[in-house]
Amino acid sequence: MLGHTDIAIDLGTSTVLAYIKGRGIVLREPAMAAVDTNTRNIIAVGDEARRMQGRTPLNIKVVRPLRDGSVMDFDVIERMLRYFIHKIVGRRALSRPYAVVCVPSGVTDMEKRSIIEATLDAGARRAQLMDSAVAGALGAGLEVDQAYGSLLVDIGGGVTDISVVAMERAVVRTVAHAAGDTFDDTIMRFLRKKHNLMVGERTAEEVKTTIGSAVRRTEQLFMDVTGRNMVTGLPRTVRVNSDEITEALEEPVQALVEQIQSVLERTPPELAADVFDHGLTLLGGGAQLFALDRALSRQLKLNCRVAEDPQACVCMGAGRTMEEGGGYERAMFDLKLPGRKRK
Repeated sequence: MLGHTDIAIDLGTSTVLAYIKGRGIVLREPAMAAVDTNTRNIIAVGDEARRMQGRTPLNIKVVRPLRDGSVMDFDVIERMLRYFIHKIVGRRALSRPYAVVCVPSGVTDMEKRSIIEATLDAGARRAQLMDSAVAGALGAGLEVDQAYGSLLVDIGGGVTDISVVAMERAVVRTVAHAAGDTFDDTIMRFLRKKHNLMVGERTAEEVKTTIGSAVRRTEQLFMDVTGRNMVTGLPRTVRVNSDEITEALEEPVQALVEQIQSVLERTPPELAADVFDHGLTLLGGGAQLFALDRALSRQLKLNCRVAEDPQACVCMGAGRTMEEGGGYERAMFDLKLPGRKRK
């Protein structure tokens, strides 16, 4: 029987979201931690760590423990999960929750076991992993328990999970590295090459969300961007327009199109017919790039829709399994941990 503190966690490469049964999403923070490299102590987590990005002394490093769809630092993940779980349910011993954790599809079996261990060590009484593709489809309002194919493109920070889901499983899937971080890196390279301006990840992301677009806007936008002049080493501000950023983003958008095409080429004919009838659904924070749905529709000749609150879909889908009292067993990974007593 699930308790009132049972939680679903979307452990993404750029954002962590948490859902409490009966209350909905209660946490949405960056998957970041500020670490003292001398002592390995965690200085800050989540929003506070993000505010420190690019502004710390040399011995303090702001890290993302999941990068490119893989676990980079298990110790930081465990301490980050502990912080978030305590923030959600408090530190009372009776509040140990049952947790469903959704992870990027590129995570290996060994990493899955380590994430379950980290979730238990962080205070959960029991933990299961759920396929993020199935959870995302549920959160987007799609019925995944039917013999019907749905194409989902989940654009996270480090990777894009492209999958055709049917019967509670990802029948065909691939992991593409054209994702949110790639968009940011492309903007950083463009500013260095064209304007001799060096900016950090936060500034590049701000440019992307403010004036970035996958197709040319009908009305051009402008933004003043401040960084370091690569010639003089001094601070400098440059005015950038949206057409420049659209041109810079053409390459990663095209790479994304090609990866989607490769999944469609490997999809069984009957499921491919379903996809062409009803199109694809965009999920993840990267789906919010302006007009990305139009760019994909134009090149793939498919209807394309952005899910409502695309960043929250995976977490909402995992939460839906709790609200419905379980089910979706084929989407769960209940890995056994030898020698570990479960409470």
